[in-house]
Amino acid sequence: MRAAETIGAGIMSRINSAAHRRKVMDAEAAAALIAPGSTIGLSGFTGSGYPKAVPLALGGRIEREHEQGRPFRVKVWTGASTGPELDGALAKADGIEFRLPYNSDPVAREKINRGEMEYFDMHLSQVAPAAWQGILGPLDTAVVEISGIREDGSLIPSSSVGNNKTWLDRASQVILEVNRWQNPALEGMHDIYYGTALPPDRRPIPLVRAGDRIGESGFRCDPDRIVAIVETDAPDRNAPFAPADSTDLAIAGHLLEFLSHEVARGRLPPSLLPLQSGVGNTANAVLSGLGEGPFHGMTAFTEVIQDGMLHLLESGRLLSASATAFSLSPEAAHDLNARMAEFHDRIVLRPQEISNHPELIRRLGCIAMNGMIEADIFGSVNSTHVMGSRIQNGIGGSGDFARNAYISVFMSASTAKGGRISTIVPHASHVDHIPQDVQVIVTEQGLADLRGLSPKQRATLVIENCAHPDYRPALADYYARARRESFGQQSPMLLQEALSWHDRFVRTGTMKPE
Repeated sequence: MRAAETIGAGIMSRINSAAHRRKVMDAEAAAALIAPGSTIGLSGFTGSGYPKAVPLALGGRIEREHEQGRPFRVKVWTGASTGPELDGALAKADGIEFRLPYNSDPVAREKINRGEMEYFDMHLSQVAPAAWQGILGPLDTAVVEISGIREDGSLIPSSSVGNNKTWLDRASQVILEVNRWQNPALEGMHDIYYGTALPPDRRPIPLVRAGDRIGESGFRCDPDRIVAIVETDAPDRNAPFAPADSTDLAIAGHLLEFLSHEVARGRLPPSLLPLQSGVGNTANAVLSGLGEGPFHGMTAFTEVIQDGMLHLLESGRLLSASATAFSLSPEAAHDLNARMAEFHDRIVLRPQEISNHPELIRRLGCIAMNGMIEADIFGSVNSTHVMGSRIQNGIGGSGDFARNAYISVFMSASTAKGGRISTIVPHASHVDHIPQDVQVIVTEQGLADLRGLSPKQRATLVIENCAHPDYRPALADYYARARRESFGQQSPMLLQEALSWHDRFVRTGTMKPE
């Protein structure tokens, strides 16, 4: 409904442009503006700042169309993972024919793994350039959550930036969700850089410290392309972190010891270098461990700000944090909202084409710390697929950081599925990160510093330091036979037997030798 009486005082306080107020309507009316077969660019990154109302309304519309025998599916582009009101609702309605660049929604994951949804897993830094190049095709509609609209028409971002700048620039039409739940104190925390360009017009990005601000505090958007504005008052999907267990603490301990050693050897400054951390319980435990370590004056240049990073900011050990989104537990999100003014000038939220930019990661010398599903004895890492073919999640920004970091770390427990799977295997069933991009592997068993080592030297170290004792003898036996029987000796491998570890799990439910 467009009727003025349906506009609440809450949203009026967030929309300070009279021209924009005239475009307020409900979610169903906005969803009706999206055509079947169109491509939609939606905001959202790790459950933060995604639209909550229009995708739900669109999912309901799609279900009704399907009941009438009329096909209705759309192509979906986002920043990264979103929430059940977006990915979940559209996947449940069988409304997504194509998805990029990252997914972790369980309903969408099952659709992808059944072959019912096409999925393009991209490095997150490459999405915006690909959209500008046109190789992904035209963008019909942008649906972007914001926290307000200024009098001059500029848009105040919400709790994630992601690819929103690109969607707002490229889309033929724009639908905005103004979310009253988002803290108005977010205003001014964002740094939206408009200086990127395609070759041959690219110029160096003028960012030399993790906390530098080089852009604007809001989005630009041509008012003529805004076709609808929807009021929402809904929280982000803030998932709790499990308490750190003995495995997480052991991994954190090994990594902190390694970093202390690098400082002692003069290869890192006492304040370290800008930190990047992937999402998850183990990564969060490592960040929490840094709060107990000897390091002060740290900074972060990363994708997401998790609970552990917020605690480091609170303690004063972390001076500033640059990211593209928050990924907080409900408790931490509540605390941040209550104390936003304290963090305001120490947190910068940027477009993901900046937060994940290879040029900046290399220049700043980031310490990249990411999770993995498995690693092989030579240092290849699989971070996306189970048993080589079943997608678990996307590569996200781990590739952006791993290839360009000053130190590239991958970590996980040494076993999974209650010990039935070894995460250290003879040959990774799927490779996201080649050995040249993997410098350090950490499990609760120990740490393998692979820098400057040949494949054979790597294999010995990974087996001895990182493999679980239940699997270490079998890995050592396999590698000894590979040294005797392999076709070549640069990376000794018995290919069929190496892959049989995964086949054995599919057949018997365990990787343990029969």
